[in-house]
Amino acid sequence: MMLIFLKLGGSLITDKDRPKTARVDIINRLCGEIAAAKKEKPHLNIILGHGSGSFGHASARKYGTHGGVRSREEWLGFAEVWRDARELNQIVMSSLDEANLPAISFPPSAMVTTDHRKIITWDTQNIQSALQAGLLPVIMGDVIFDHGQGGTILSTEELFHYLALVIHPDRILYTGKDEGVWEDFPQSQKLISKITPQTFPQIQAAIQASASVDVTGGMLLKVQSMLHLVQQIPNLKVQIFSGLEAGNVHKALTGEELGTIISSGF
Repeated sequence: MMLIFLKLGGSLITDKDRPKTARVDIINRLCGEIAAAKKEKPHLNIILGHGSGSFGHASARKYGTHGGVRSREEWLGFAEVWRDARELNQIVMSSLDEANLPAISFPPSAMVTTDHRKIITWDTQNIQSALQAGLLPVIMGDVIFDHGQGGTILSTEELFHYLALVIHPDRILYTGKDEGVWEDFPQSQKLISKITPQTFPQIQAAIQASASVDVTGGMLLKVQSMLHLVQQIPNLKVQIFSGLEAGNVHKALTGEELGTIISSGF
């Protein structure tokens, strides 16, 4: 059995610069590619995650949800961010259903508790049971109840990081608009093909944050988190690539290396 975590980036499945605008045609194509990969490789297990894009990030920024939730207005904002994330999740779930994939959503807001943004409780057994039953578990970036600051937001990357230490995937695939991690963002002419803990110090300054609204940190924070994870799970490979080109998600799921590879060594 092969287990892959796949994240569909918010910048890919929504227009991050236009509030609450889903790219339904792209979502449908991506779900079709997942279905094709599953059909080609019946023993492939996938946990799917997706970002909130222009659905969650705009409202989260408006209310400062990432930094804590305390006042009445902030709690109303917390609920608004939840509704926005849920709305996009439902679009994704409907597309997965159209692709005849047996997907089941596991909203982190109902499962995860944090203390100052560190996960302290998450019973992942139901997710593991879904995998064993041949289902496709789906998670997304979501609002979280937090013991230290009332509420917060966890990105799909942060959730994958915790989940990977429990379940140990073989690969983690992050697909967005960019072909990988750029050395010269925003010119985006020089792609970094491999990143390891040894090479990262030389390229750290070149990796810039996302140009769109993203309350969860941008590319530099994501790369740092992935490097930390591959050092904890030495055989793990993380792949960052573009999902705009038709067929790329299918290729990556069935073993082709695309974009930027992050691993613990050469």
